Amino acid sequence: MLLCTILGRRRLQRVLYQTSWNAYFVLFPPFAVLLITSLAILSLWPEILMLKSSTSAHYGANSTKDFKVREDLKESLLCSSLLELSCDCNGTHQRSVLSPSRLQIKTRSCSPYHNWEGFNADYQEMLKKLKIFVYPDVSMNNESSPFARIFLPHPDPTDPRVGNYFSEHAFKRALLRSSFVTQHPEKAHFFFMPFSINAMRNHPLLRSESFISDFVANYVMRISSEFQFWNVSGGADHFFVCCHSVGREAASKHITLRNNAIQVTCSSSYFQRLYSAHKDIALPQVWPRHSDKVLNPPNARNKLVFFAGRVQNSGIRQQLLTLWANDSSFDIFSGHPSFPYEEGFRRSKYCLHIKGYEVNTARVSDAIHYGCIPVMISNYYDLPFANILDWSKFSIIVNQADVALLKHILTSVSEQTYLNLYRNLCMVRKHFKWHADPVSYDAFHMTAYELWLRRGLHRLVT
Repeated sequence: MLLCTILGRRRLQRVLYQTSWNAYFVLFPPFAVLLITSLAILSLWPEILMLKSSTSAHYGANSTKDFKVREDLKESLLCSSLLELSCDCNGTHQRSVLSPSRLQIKTRSCSPYHNWEGFNADYQEMLKKLKIFVYPDVSMNNESSPFARIFLPHPDPTDPRVGNYFSEHAFKRALLRSSFVTQHPEKAHFFFMPFSINAMRNHPLLRSESFISDFVANYVMRISSEFQFWNVSGGADHFFVCCHSVGREAASKHITLRNNAIQVTCSSSYFQRLYSAHKDIALPQVWPRHSDKVLNPPNARNKLVFFAGRVQNSGIRQQLLTLWANDSSFDIFSGHPSFPYEEGFRRSKYCLHIKGYEVNTARVSDAIHYGCIPVMISNYYDLPFANILDWSKFSIIVNQADVALLKHILTSVSEQTYLNLYRNLCMVRKHFKWHADPVSYDAFHMTAYELWLRRGLHRLVT
């Protein structure tokens, strides 16, 4: 009886033991799944917080949200392959789904901007606050003075005869139609002296550099006597615009104008004696155009290099011609090419900018306009918008001493690097365009932003 009782207890314990382990086996799989899932979430938690923060900051900037989305999308597409991009480089993208993490990584290494976020935030502030007073000469009657046309806007700055000096007239026209102009000079950050060097160069009573510099000196003396604004800052918040080669001497006979006022000029070279990089502004030299054409894609560009221009006044151009004129991959011409000028830009991968009589030419903006990577072989050139744009991301800069290595340098550029340069060039094209009515981020607004960076001058108390 006792033995039966003991055996019965042991059997009962064995059954209970087996039952408890069966329960553990049933519960183990879901517990393991839950544990693994929890560990995965914990490992990804920092990235989730960063994504949440980035998304919140992105949508918090209401004033720039729409444009920021478009710009971030463009920048995130830069480093993808051309087939994946499906971009026509005229402003349309056929693929638009990208992960935020990829966007954050790519924009830092591939963006053509030094700091897009910082620039764009300050740019939006400029749109709200920048004020410019234009001296009233710009509204004088055509019959009131023989020099009226020197101050009045050009009747048709897109006339091809304006040529390389289009930017000078385009800036004035855009400024007078912008929201920056104020009729309250006491609120102005800057004061615009609206004389045109190009108009003086073609005026029958002026023409020469000496007469032009006399006219400009007398003009400054007049406004400083009629208005108090020049004397308040010593001219440091005044500016004038010129894109003619004689314009570099316009301020030569008025020492305060030369030393203090801001020169917005195409002749932005360090070896020009009256150009001061710390105060003056490089203006993009643009040829007048009425419309854009669809860009040739990279695979339609069968020439490596294009250049056409006078070589008589440039030793570096003569050296280039001697080295590469007979190379079949180079289209190099002394003077006009044997085909339409724009065709050279459209069918070439790289287009050369080489110092002639002046360091500046419209070839840089021509190359950008037609989607040809600019190659700079001009030392001492202060590139337009260099505070904002990283030129190394959409152009190639070669020292003049290395011109003999030009072909080696260009053929050493990998296909992927070239595609990145090309995409970045597509992104910055809008900054080198002028419009009759200013368009945000165009050449006018970018030049105005360069002025904005020079605001905050200390003025004397009157």
